[in-house]
Amino acid sequence: MRVFVYEYMTALGIGREPHTPEHGMYLEGRAMRDALLADFGRVEGVEVLAVPDAAAPVGSDGFEDLRSGAVADWTLVVAPETDEILFRHAQTVEREPQSGQLLGCSPAAIGLTSDKLALAEHWRAHGVRTPATSDREPTPCEAFPVVWKPRDGAGSTDTFLIRDRFELASALAARDGGRSMILQEFVAGTPASVAFLCGPRAQMPLLPAVQRLSTDGRFKYEGGELPIRPELAGRAVSLARAAVVCVQGLLGYVGVDLVLGDRSDGSRDFAIEINPRLTTSYIGLRALADFNVADVMLAVASGRDVEPLKWKPGRVQFGADGRVTTRC
Repeated sequence: MRVFVYEYMTALGIGREPHTPEHGMYLEGRAMRDALLADFGRVEGVEVLAVPDAAAPVGSDGFEDLRSGAVADWTLVVAPETDEILFRHAQTVEREPQSGQLLGCSPAAIGLTSDKLALAEHWRAHGVRTPATSDREPTPCEAFPVVWKPRDGAGSTDTFLIRDRFELASALAARDGGRSMILQEFVAGTPASVAFLCGPRAQMPLLPAVQRLSTDGRFKYEGGELPIRPELAGRAVSLARAAVVCVQGLLGYVGVDLVLGDRSDGSRDFAIEINPRLTTSYIGLRALADFNVADVMLAVASGRDVEPLKWKPGRVQFGADGRVTTRC
């Protein structure tokens, strides 16, 4: 079996130089790619293909050329949702027979989950608790605080916590005027995430993680820690499961971002978004997994039965650049 792993930032070389603004996203992408290559490489009978570091960066339209030269049984794409990049790459895989099966979400599922306004409306229709969301521009008369962010953003780019009229003026001046934005109710609590391995027969949750976000009002992702307290973990999995089961076409590794509030009954917990692709939490999860996460991902995506997942004792902290610290 051949698995082709394509990671967008490293393939194109975007952010490779340390002084570039995309360097943080490049480091995240490289860490995820390298972890996937290591894990798939340990699966018996699997040959894993990827764009090597030594290769010249491909152009933004070079994915189809790479696919034509890499015949595979499965293709896993790690790419941002912004500007339909992930959506278009998934479409390419689905229409090219040599790409094999897409080890990822369908284009329809990517389209829904990448559109944060459409997903919020979908969740509300299915009874999933999520912050009030609108596509209007914030005004000085808002019931502050609010969050203003791109409708299809990734990596917290152009994301703002606005607490008063002064911060509103700063956000209006700083944001990219060409992007479609959404306005969202700010909900207080603990940022968390739950990753699922999804297939035609199951949505298998992995250990919930706490997210570390910057405190400058821009919500920049700085890594995470797992496991979280059992009472929080149960609430996180319950809400995240409701968030994924109502979305058709999710496959492979899927991440759900949440905010866990201060009420023990979970009534102040909110689903924030779905990442229809591999996320950096993979780095931390594989460090505590007493199994090969990539192997189980393949099994679940193929519709095969898997044994209950076993986790090692201890705690793991992981950074957005892939660094992992394990504590007993």
